[in-house]
Amino acid sequence: MLNYLWLTIGLILLLVGGELLVRGAVGLAEKLKIPPLIIGLTIVSFGTSAPELFISVGAVLDGVGGIALGNVVGSNITNVMLVLGLPAMTMAILCDEEGISKNLVIMLAITIIFMGMMAKGSLERWDGIILLGLLVMFLYDQLRAARKARADAVQTTDYHDEVSAIPTSGWVIGGLLVAGIAALPIGAEFTVNAATIIAKSWHVSDEVIGLTILAIGTSLPELSTTLMASIRKSSSVALGNVVGSNIFNIAAIMGITVTIKPIIVTDHIIGLDMWVMLGSTVLLVLLAHYKKLIDFKKGAAMTIAYCIYVYLAFVY
Repeated sequence: MLNYLWLTIGLILLLVGGELLVRGAVGLAEKLKIPPLIIGLTIVSFGTSAPELFISVGAVLDGVGGIALGNVVGSNITNVMLVLGLPAMTMAILCDEEGISKNLVIMLAITIIFMGMMAKGSLERWDGIILLGLLVMFLYDQLRAARKARADAVQTTDYHDEVSAIPTSGWVIGGLLVAGIAALPIGAEFTVNAATIIAKSWHVSDEVIGLTILAIGTSLPELSTTLMASIRKSSSVALGNVVGSNIFNIAAIMGITVTIKPIIVTDHIIGLDMWVMLGSTVLLVLLAHYKKLIDFKKGAAMTIAYCIYVYLAFVY
């Protein structure tokens, strides 16, 4: 039971640390007069993915690469099936955001490239370098598109929808940054160690724990953001949150993690999980392409499908 307590404490530290880091970094960026666009594309995106990043890096350094890979693949599945499915059961989400199509294509392309890398049976450092290169290209494309939108006087989504209570005091900003930076590695250490011990006690692989428990835990920020966005009837934030998170999970988190240390890809990931990740990605692309409404029935179906997947992850 002590390991479950440490796992819970670790996840809480990761969630709180990521939130503190985002608020502090955004406050600092605004104080330094950094354009809101840059804040949204970089600081907020990386900050909300900080729990996954610290877990993945900590896992490979501890020699449990399965947790790192499972956390990213599982998070991408969770982000679509659960993060969109559950909120839709409360308030329908309309997939009609203007300009989302290109980002959906980018998400699908990066997912397919990532699957091709995993199909080799291992992720090497050069795979990580390629993923980081794709991340740089994505950020550059977003920056160029936003500059054009600003020049055309088109209002873009305000990142304040995702980050509330932004500090203005220098002391508060510094305190948030220090607290966030301290909490994340400690939380990652607790989480990885506890998850590894739990996986051994359950006689399941490290990646299954990453695909399920850790994926759900580290997706809680995205879930809460999407839930609030759907209640506010802000589909742009809900969709953008999921699409952006999935792109960053693969390109940034896996790119950084694999560049640090290569990861062996198990048959479980190749035979089941990466195809579920592709299926959930294609589902989101189709829903957005045909501007479908994710209502209670669709949300319930997605949530049930996700529960079935979690069951299969343990028994397959």
